[in-house]
Amino acid sequence: MARLGDAVQMVRSKNAGPFMVTVDVFCGTDAAFQRVNAALSTRAVGRLYRVDPERVGRYELPEIRVVKFSFPRPVPQGSRGDRDMHGAQWAVLLAEAEFEEAGEGVR
Repeated sequence: MARLGDAVQMVRSKNAGPFMVTVDVFCGTDAAFQRVNAALSTRAVGRLYRVDPERVGRYELPEIRVVKFSFPRPVPQGSRGDRDMHGAQWAVLLAEAEFEEAGEGVR
């Protein structure tokens, strides 16, 4: 098993409004896109970020070799408990996750 960040070109996150975060996985090649797209389940991403998988949006963009996920922030942007005002640190958790070619995708 390898880290997801080592298998793709870049993992990036950002705000998707004050109540949502988006995590983009830039795969770089068609082969990497196919592997990541097949192995990275919405359920696994929800589990990793402690979000109900029903609330995780998944978007596959094969033209630019990107798989992206959007989900609710635990607290609104800029509120007292917000530890990442710009949503940039959410990517690290997915990039550091162990990536499987089959099965649940990340651990």
